[in-house]
Amino acid sequence: MTDKQLLHLVIGGELADLDGITFKDLDKVDVVGVYPNYAAAHKAWQAKAQQTVDNAEMRYFIVHLHRLLDPDANKPGA
Repeated sequence: MTDKQLLHLVIGGELADLDGITFKDLDKVDVVGVYPNYAAAHKAWQAKAQQTVDNAEMRYFIVHLHRLLDPDANKPGA
């Protein structure tokens, strides 16, 4: 039996404001990839964040796609 696939997306780019999550230029957003679980996504996120550590405006994020694709699965009792 295989584990349930919990898709995660890793994206990043320069932010317009360090207190927000608005990207300066959507054409320059770095879509790192889609991963089958959080551990794999975190590894990719960490690598990209480390590569851009010298750019204070650059941020990478992990998006829990499985929560967007199946929102009912996150409700209590589901």
